[in-house]
Amino acid sequence: MRKAIVTEKGPKPLGPYSQAVVEGDFIFLAGQGCTNPLTGKLELGDVRSETMRTFENIRAILEAAGSSLNDVTKCNVYLRDIDDFAAMNEVYETFFSPPFPARTTIQAGALPGGIAVEIECIAKKGRKKAQKKARKKAKKAEKKAVKAEKKARKKARPGSRNKSQ
Repeated sequence: MRKAIVTEKGPKPLGPYSQAVVEGDFIFLAGQGCTNPLTGKLELGDVRSETMRTFENIRAILEAAGSSLNDVTKCNVYLRDIDDFAAMNEVYETFFSPPFPARTTIQAGALPGGIAVEIECIAKKGRKKAQKKARKKAKKAEKKAVKAEKKARKKARPGSRNKSQ
């Protein structure tokens, strides 16, 4: 079932769309720009500062959806000018670590409000919770195995009593 994500920590949508939508195990974020969510105003500047603000908005929306930038699997980056690619990329890479999300970057020409960059992404939901649950299960299995091993050693020791005899 589709669920809309709404957070005051991200910019309010300017039209009939959601900040993000959760469908199954995935979160689909609408394109984000350099709007300050507290003021509702664009923070226009160079592509580096706009990319930074855009990722702060993306992070806030992902967190509201129970995810993080670590769970992003795909990004689409729209640039006003493709000559800004290197500058955008310098900031982009600081928000991710390998393996990096798949990405498409294009020159879009005119972006809303004259912004330099807009970014949308897809993320996996709840990966942290699933990983925590898997670690807990593995730890429990490990404890059980250690306990069984100790019991087997105790049984195998010379002079120990074996109740089955």
